[in-house]
Amino acid sequence: MTNLSRAALASLPPAVLRPGHAPDVLGTGIVHFGPGAFHRAHQAAYVDRLLDRDPRWGIAAVSLRSGGTTDALKHQDRLYTLAILDREPSLRVIAAHSEALGPGEGARLRTLLADPQVRIATSTVTEKGYCLAADGSLDFGHADIVHDLAGASEPRSVIGWIVAGLAARRAAGVAPFAMLCCDNMTGNGGKLRDACAAFARNSDAGLADWIESEVAFPNSMVDSITPASDAAFLAKIRHDLGIDDAAAVQREGFAQWVLQRFDLPDGPDLAAAGVTLTGDVRGYEQAKLRILNGAHSSLAYIGLALGLETVFEAMSDPALEAFIHRLVHSDIALSLNPVEGLDVQHYATEVLNRFRNPAIRHLLSQIAWDGSQKLPYRLLDTIQDALDAGRSIDRLAVPIAAWIAFVRRKAQAQETITDPLAEVLARAATGSDVATAMLDLRQIFPEQLAHDPRFRHAVADALLQFLDGHVEALLAR
Repeated sequence: MTNLSRAALASLPPAVLRPGHAPDVLGTGIVHFGPGAFHRAHQAAYVDRLLDRDPRWGIAAVSLRSGGTTDALKHQDRLYTLAILDREPSLRVIAAHSEALGPGEGARLRTLLADPQVRIATSTVTEKGYCLAADGSLDFGHADIVHDLAGASEPRSVIGWIVAGLAARRAAGVAPFAMLCCDNMTGNGGKLRDACAAFARNSDAGLADWIESEVAFPNSMVDSITPASDAAFLAKIRHDLGIDDAAAVQREGFAQWVLQRFDLPDGPDLAAAGVTLTGDVRGYEQAKLRILNGAHSSLAYIGLALGLETVFEAMSDPALEAFIHRLVHSDIALSLNPVEGLDVQHYATEVLNRFRNPAIRHLLSQIAWDGSQKLPYRLLDTIQDALDAGRSIDRLAVPIAAWIAFVRRKAQAQETITDPLAEVLARAATGSDVATAMLDLRQIFPEQLAHDPRFRHAVADALLQFLDGHVEALLAR
């Protein structure tokens, strides 16, 4: 069967959206490390809209480890389909990539990173791809960093390549590119700047100082559910297009890219493409953590207690949906400070609408993993803020009690508890006074919160109702 290509665009079904620019006349203004599914479904879709007005910002897609994606892009004139999973699904051909580089094409990558026309580099290589230690600093013991610092002709690490490109520009008197980390790590820009400066300082203190003072590393936050492009999805794309597309990706309709403002003379108009530019990325991160992730965890533990399987099923339960709506709008949203450019109540409504998307099958059991690590940031901070402000925590205590009941069910059934503290949790959850035993775990519950009688009573009361099977009464709160 024919593959997607520029020549095949004219034969696509009329409902498929075509690029609004000529794919063959793009400049290369961005180098991107890690052209996986999330990049192609998210950042590249933003840039694709930008290119309709400004063709300077084509993306050179760079894969340092595997050539599978870049080979597929090359075979298809760097085009691919983005499927939007929503109540009204859509298909759109993305033409944002001007080049695709895989392993063994280091010479071309060096040329691009030194090219004055390349003004921005971006990355989505996952947190582990930056070779960071547990404290967020550069791990000098990482094998790739050891290799790169030994003076190898071609770096293995993203950090090594970024520093090599910046060093070449500094030596040539060329302004640095801005480096945009698009992996969700708190303070991601600052962490990447510090890692690059530490790497450079190992051999060139002047370069390290220049990186720290002259190179923009803005913080960012990205969000959009992007399911894997499995065989069933690719087969559906083949059916819908009438041609093959080995690089097709899918995501939900909602997408968010929040970026700290940075100076780049004559740079791209990212705001016009839908990017949120702000001075308070941390505020957006906190809103996502508390509203989206907090509601997700609440749905998971309460929904599993009701025998539900997915987020969509949970939001289709009238009592649970109404409870989550009150929890988010009347409790969680009130815990957030004002954030520049963010309407918190509107964001909360958007989040709940995302949960109602029937095209996204998000398992509650998967969201329920690692509760000991997630709940302190997703819900416990919100609860402490509510107590400090003198607000009721009757609703906020329910998902905490639901988690304890979830752990107890798992432990009593001798089922696997997917959590780093699994053994500790199992012992605490199977005792005679489960509420006290769980709330006394300082790895999870901070001293101040755990000793507050208002919190202990609210959780113990809700837990008793869960254990007695009175979930409906809790959802009426």
